[in-house]
Amino acid sequence: MMQRFTLLILFLFSLQVFAQISPKDTIRVENYPTDSVSTKKAPSDIAVLEDIKEANAPAKAVKYNPTKAGLYSAVLPGLGQYYNRKYWKIPIVWGAIGTGVGITLWNQKRYDRYRDAFIAELNGQEHEFSDIPGVTKEVLGRTQDRAKRQRDYAIAITSLIYVLNIVDAVVDAHLYEGRKDPDLALKPTVIFDEFGKTNSKAGLSLSYNF
Repeated sequence: MMQRFTLLILFLFSLQVFAQISPKDTIRVENYPTDSVSTKKAPSDIAVLEDIKEANAPAKAVKYNPTKAGLYSAVLPGLGQYYNRKYWKIPIVWGAIGTGVGITLWNQKRYDRYRDAFIAELNGQEHEFSDIPGVTKEVLGRTQDRAKRQRDYAIAITSLIYVLNIVDAVVDAHLYEGRKDPDLALKPTVIFDEFGKTNSKAGLSLSYNF
């Protein structure tokens, strides 16, 4: 009887110990196949040749539409240069046209002032220059004419810059492909001058192959 009671206690004790074992304490070993055959196929010789040809192919020449470039510059000066990716020209265009517009407005303001004073002087009325000695209608007339003439010059120069902005965009877009043409080359060279004081001079050579 005592032997059975001892076995029962040992059995219950072993069940309690087994129940306290956490699944995290176990070690899981996974066996991965090491000598399996890869399903990835090697590229064929044709595919390799195609990749080599594609890698060594010359870059495609970028073409720009001269008509678009001209229209863009006509709508907004500098926009055609942006289309041609000549970003460094945009500040030049804006600066030149902005300066011309500013000078035009400044001379227009001067002309309006002297014009109003000239008309007031003709009518015997007071104006902003009445207190200045020597200011007559002749002086005011010449001054207003000079301001008007300078305004007209500024308008003409600004208009010319505006037109040149369009022409530059059109020509730049038209000649872009030509600059990328290897048959058209401009490079530094040495010029031999047998009639000058020095036999050789630095210069540029322009070569064109038909």
